[in-house]
Amino acid sequence: MVFSSPIFLFVFLPVVFVVNKLLPGRFRNTFLLLASLLFYAWGEPVYIILMLLSVTINYGAARLMGPVEERSARAKVFLILSVIFNLGMLFVFKYANFFFDNLNLIIGNAPEIPLIRLPIGISFFTFQAMSYSIDVYRGHTPPQKNPGNVLLYISFFPQLIAGPIVLYSDIHKQIKKREETIEKTVSGLKRFTIGLGKKVLIANTLGAVADKVFAADLPLSEVNAPIAWLGAVSYALQIYFDFSGYSDMAIGLAKLFGFELKENFNYPYISGSIKEFWRRWHISLSTWFKEYLYIPLGGNRKGMVRTAINLLIVFFCTGIWHGAQWTFVVWGFYHGLFIMLERIGVIRPEKWKFKALGRVYTLLVAVTAFVIFRADSIGRGFSMISKMFAGWTMKPEMLTFLSTTVTPSVILFLIIGIIGATDLPKKWTAKIAGKAPVPAMAREIVSMAAVLIILGLCVLSLSSTAYNPFIYFRF
Repeated sequence: MVFSSPIFLFVFLPVVFVVNKLLPGRFRNTFLLLASLLFYAWGEPVYIILMLLSVTINYGAARLMGPVEERSARAKVFLILSVIFNLGMLFVFKYANFFFDNLNLIIGNAPEIPLIRLPIGISFFTFQAMSYSIDVYRGHTPPQKNPGNVLLYISFFPQLIAGPIVLYSDIHKQIKKREETIEKTVSGLKRFTIGLGKKVLIANTLGAVADKVFAADLPLSEVNAPIAWLGAVSYALQIYFDFSGYSDMAIGLAKLFGFELKENFNYPYISGSIKEFWRRWHISLSTWFKEYLYIPLGGNRKGMVRTAINLLIVFFCTGIWHGAQWTFVVWGFYHGLFIMLERIGVIRPEKWKFKALGRVYTLLVAVTAFVIFRADSIGRGFSMISKMFAGWTMKPEMLTFLSTTVTPSVILFLIIGIIGATDLPKKWTAKIAGKAPVPAMAREIVSMAAVLIILGLCVLSLSSTAYNPFIYFRF
C-alpha cells in the first residue's frame, strides 16, 4: 500500500484518521500500532515477521543492557550482538545475492543461493532499530519498558517504508504524550497534499521522460547532448520531488496523529557546495551516518588523512545503503571524493568571489552523480555523462526523439520543477505579503483553494495512470 494509491487515499487513511479521533487517548497508540502493522502487512504479509523479529531483538538487547549508572561489559556485549543481528539481516536480505554474484566473478565457483526478495523498507526500519539500541547504550535515552511503544516507533506507518529515518530520542516523548489539534490537522492535510502533488504531478511526469532517455534499448549512438541533459535534469528533478514528496506526505500524516517529525529536505539544489548539499539532501540519512558511523570512526579529530578516509568510508556506506549495485557504490564514492576535496581545501567554493559559481559546481556534481545512480551500469552512466558534454551532433532520429518526448506538458513541469526545487516561490510569497499584507482569513482561503486544486489534479492523474511506486521503496 502506497500513499498515492486509491486504497490508501480513500479507504485506509480516512478510516484510520476517523477511528483514531473517536477513540479515547489511552487507546490511540494501540490502534495506531495495529493500523501500522496492517499497512505493512498489506504489501509484506510474510516479511512483517522479519520486522517484528527486528523489534524484538533490539528491544530485548536494550532491556538487557541495564541502567546506565550500573553499565558493565555485559551491556557492550548486548549492543554488539544487536548490531551484528541488524547488519546481518541487511546482508542476508539486501546484499547476499550481490556478494555471491561478485564472488563468483572473482573465484568462479562461489556457492549459488536462491534469489532473495528485498523486504520493503528494510533499510529504514533497520536503521531506526539500530539507533534505538545504540542510543540506549550511550545513555541518550532510557530503555523502554513497554515493547508496544518501541514497535510503534519503528512501525509507525507514515515513515515506515521510506523514512524519514526517525531517532527514538526525537519521538519517545511524543509516543507517551502528544497534542492532536485542529491546527495540526489542517497543517498536516496541506503538507500531505503538497507532497502528493510533488509525487503524482511532477515526479511521475518527469520520471516518464527519464525512463525513455535511460532505457536500455535506446542506443547510445542515438543520444546527443540535448537528450542526455534532458534525461539527467529530468531524473534529478524526479528523484528530488519523488523523495521530498514522500517526506512531505510522511510529515503531514504524522501531524494528523499529533506527531512532529523532523524535516528531511531543505532545497538541496540551491547549495553552494557538496558539503552543504548533504546538509540539505536526505537529512535524516546523513544525520544517521554522522552520529553512528562518522563520529565513532573519529570524525575529523584524528588528522586530515584519517578524516579523508572516514569520509570515504561513510560515503561508500551511503552508496551501498541505497542498494546492492555498483552504480550506487560509485555514486557514493563520487560524492565522497568531492566532500573530501572540499574538506582538505582543494576545492573551496565558499572562498570563490562569485557565489553563483559554487551553485553551478554543486549542481554539476549532483546531476552527473545522479546519472550514474540512475544508469543500468557504471559504463553506461559515464557514457551518458560524456554525451552531456561532447555529443552535439543532431541526427534525424535524435530530433524525432526530442520532438515526441518534449511535449508541452513536459516543458511545463520542467519549468515548475526547476523553480519549485529552489526557494524562489518562498521568497516571492514573502515579498508579495510584505508589499501587500493579506488578512489571515483570506490567506487561509487561498491556501485551501490551492490545496484542493492540487488534490483534484492528483485524483484525475491517479485515475488515468498506472501504478507508480516511490523510488525509495526499493531501498
